Amino acid sequence: MQVPMGILFQLLYITTITFLIFLSLIFVPVSAVDPFTESLLSLKSEILDHSNSLSDWILSSDSVVNSPTEKIFACSWTGVKCNENSSLIIGLDLSVKNLGGVFSEGQFSPFSDLLDLNLSHNSFSEKLPAGIFNLTKLKSLDISRNNFSGHFPSGISNLVNLVILDVFSNSFSGPLPKDVSQIESLKVLNFAGSYFSGSIPSEFGSFKNLDFIHLAGNSLSGKIPSELGMLKTVTHMEIGYNSYEGSIPSELGNMSKLQYLDIAGANLSGSIPKELSNLTHLESLFLFRNQLNGKIPFEFGKISSLSSLDLSDNLLSGSIPESFSELKNLKLLSVMYNDLSGTIPKGIAKLPLLDTLLIWDNFFSGSLPKDLGKYSKLKYLDVSTNYFVGNIPPDICSNGVLLKLILFSNNFSGGVSPSLSNCSSLVRIRIEDNSFSSDISLNFGNFPDLSYVDMSRNRFSGGIPANIALASNLQYFNVSNNPNLGGIIPEKALSLSLQNFSATNCSISGDFPPFGPCKSLLVLELSMNNVSGIIPQSIGNCQSLVSIDLANNNLSGHIPVEFASLPSISVVDLSHNGFNGPIPAKFGSSSSLKLLNVSFNNLSGSIPLEKSFKVMDGSAFWGNPNLCGEPLRPCRHGPNGLELGSRRTQKLAWVLITCGVVVVAITAAVFGVLHFRRGGKGKWKMVSFSGLPRFTANDVLRSFNSVEEAKDLVPPLVAADCKAVLPTGITVLVKKIEWRPEGMNSMLDLISRMGSARQKNLTRLLGCCYNKQMAYLLYDYLPNGNLAERIRTKRDWATKYKIIVGIARGLCFLHHNCYPAIPHGDLKANNIVFDENMEPHLTEFGVKFLNQLNNGPVQARVGNETGEIDRAIKEELYTDIYNFGEVILEILTNGKLSNAATNIQNTSKEVLLREVLYENDVAPSNSVQEEIKLVLEVASLCTRSRSSDRPSMEEALKLLSGLKKQG
Repeated sequence: MQVPMGILFQLLYITTITFLIFLSLIFVPVSAVDPFTESLLSLKSEILDHSNSLSDWILSSDSVVNSPTEKIFACSWTGVKCNENSSLIIGLDLSVKNLGGVFSEGQFSPFSDLLDLNLSHNSFSEKLPAGIFNLTKLKSLDISRNNFSGHFPSGISNLVNLVILDVFSNSFSGPLPKDVSQIESLKVLNFAGSYFSGSIPSEFGSFKNLDFIHLAGNSLSGKIPSELGMLKTVTHMEIGYNSYEGSIPSELGNMSKLQYLDIAGANLSGSIPKELSNLTHLESLFLFRNQLNGKIPFEFGKISSLSSLDLSDNLLSGSIPESFSELKNLKLLSVMYNDLSGTIPKGIAKLPLLDTLLIWDNFFSGSLPKDLGKYSKLKYLDVSTNYFVGNIPPDICSNGVLLKLILFSNNFSGGVSPSLSNCSSLVRIRIEDNSFSSDISLNFGNFPDLSYVDMSRNRFSGGIPANIALASNLQYFNVSNNPNLGGIIPEKALSLSLQNFSATNCSISGDFPPFGPCKSLLVLELSMNNVSGIIPQSIGNCQSLVSIDLANNNLSGHIPVEFASLPSISVVDLSHNGFNGPIPAKFGSSSSLKLLNVSFNNLSGSIPLEKSFKVMDGSAFWGNPNLCGEPLRPCRHGPNGLELGSRRTQKLAWVLITCGVVVVAITAAVFGVLHFRRGGKGKWKMVSFSGLPRFTANDVLRSFNSVEEAKDLVPPLVAADCKAVLPTGITVLVKKIEWRPEGMNSMLDLISRMGSARQKNLTRLLGCCYNKQMAYLLYDYLPNGNLAERIRTKRDWATKYKIIVGIARGLCFLHHNCYPAIPHGDLKANNIVFDENMEPHLTEFGVKFLNQLNNGPVQARVGNETGEIDRAIKEELYTDIYNFGEVILEILTNGKLSNAATNIQNTSKEVLLREVLYENDVAPSNSVQEEIKLVLEVASLCTRSRSSDRPSMEEALKLLSGLKKQG
């Protein structure tokens, strides 16, 4: 049956109309959406939204249908700001939303009415789209704290209305954009914290309304343009932490409204221009870490508004100008690490707002002003390592806010100022290495926050104050080498929260007091005294004790078994006493013990048979006539009546050893299989040290992986060392170490101390990401190579001297300013790296001991802040000093001579000096010859064959630093 064509056409028409109506119902929401909303949805599709911060950037059919057609639907979305009638998008704020990804070129083009665009604190990367510069109405553009890279796009001058441009902390490279100077409306310019190179454009001096300029922390070079002095409206300028050439332009003194000037760490040389004194509104001036020389301008006394002045770590000479007495608003004065001399102006003491005075490591002499602290609320005073004499000013803490009193390594005398007893604010007292005398007249009950006291190497008398037990937060106490101190050990002195108690060579007498709850005690040093009696059994309370030195006393009785049971004990020196009885057998089962010196006592019986005793030097057991066994003479009869040394005993020993080896091998194999099956599983944790943002472990691990969750994942880093870029764009050097779970805590303890070591010639350990099987150490990445790579580079003498002194300062800090001391362990040219200013930094310090800790406990934890370290690690420190001497000779000879000891011992000094002078292109008549000769002498001292004949790093640094004074 055929259907008429008319009917077919009618059916087709009805079907088509129905289908079109259906389609219109489906697509009404989309077709009704405004173009701005569509553009934002397109933008969202390009963004990686790790935290679902843009969850409300969605469409629903109901909301679109009910939305007025003349209004922009997206106005209610997170970060979107519209005008009053919602017809224009005028602001887009996507800051701090954990976003990432790469923008396409035209992504922002539709937003031509945008006034504010904020993309800061995210992880956007690759090139910044130049299309942003077509948004000509923009007043504020903030892309700071991302990872944009490549050259900064051209066209920024199109933003003729721009007031704020913040590009801080990205990875841009290449030159700074000159055309930004054409934006007359610009008030804030921040290009800091990237990798911009080349010179600061002279055009930057042409800004008409600029208030704030920040270019610090890049790779800028060349001379600072004098045209910057034309910036009459700028109040804040930071251009430091680059590597410029030449000196500070005197024209900067024309910046009449400047309040804050920071050109620190910028490789500047020459003198400080006196014209800076024309900056009459200046409040903060930071010129530290340069190579500035000459005198501090007397004219600086005219800058009456000055609040903070830091000229530290330069080559400045002369004295502190008397005119500084006129700086009535001065709060901070830091001139440490220079060649300054003379006395401190008396008027400094009368500055009413002074709270921080840091003048250490210079050549100052005379007395401190007697009124220091009387007229100001002084908080921090450090005058250490100078040549001061006289008494501590009597009113040093009269205003009751002094926190740190640091006076060590001077020639101060007299007694401790009575006013200090009422200084309840004190946290730290360091007056060691002076000539103080009389009683230690401190009322420790008045110091609720005092944590550190070092009075060693003085002439105190009258004993340790009995009220020391009242200092409830005291952690470090050292009065060693006060030969006339006398007295007894206060009854509750060993019941504190102390970590270190040192009183060596103090003529202390009386019986050994009982130990209280001493769970924090790590180091106890009481050698070379007259202490008598027995070691109390309560020493078992000191479960954290690592090192104890009781040598050269009058102690007697048995060595308590509780002593031998301490879980962390590593170094024990009981020599030259009157102990009797056997060595406790439990010492043999100690997994941490490295040294037990019991020489010259009345001990008897056999030395424990464990291997740890056999590797100890025999001298540790000398002077005990009734003691036998390895490493001394064999005992005549063993515990079972066997004749020791007989063949029957030897066979039995070999059988036992073989069985033991088999058991250990099987155990190791089982544990190895279990460990392999577990792989890297275990929760990852993160420890951040100073200088690293508070990342989580997943933040760091995602830098190694493309996955989002890394809780049980071992990141695929094969190399021991590699680079990584963290979420904020920070580039770090990653060092991978593996450890046994049982050794993890002791290794973390050392890592924590490594991370706390902060000195400009040490590579910063920024953080540690770890689980039970491994850890990743995150270091500052320094891109300028190491000394081994650059050793043959020709350098002038001043540069070589700077490198040598920098290495010495870093090593000295590890040896004398870390508690406990941290031996480097592997000092060599490969482990000395350079920053952008070619300043040397020690790397790999402490890593050797991390590896040793993983294989078993070592004595890396033992030592104290002043360098009076225990015998067990003293040799490691002396090895560092020897290696330092080797490095000196390598630097002096451009790498041609590396074996310093052999060359110095087997070659006459004249021949060696002639060879060094030849390598440095120095004529014999040149005045530099004497300096090179003295540095060569330091290398000779450091590489003496007997380690005890070598200088400490503190002494070596003083010898090297003295050259500046002579020059």
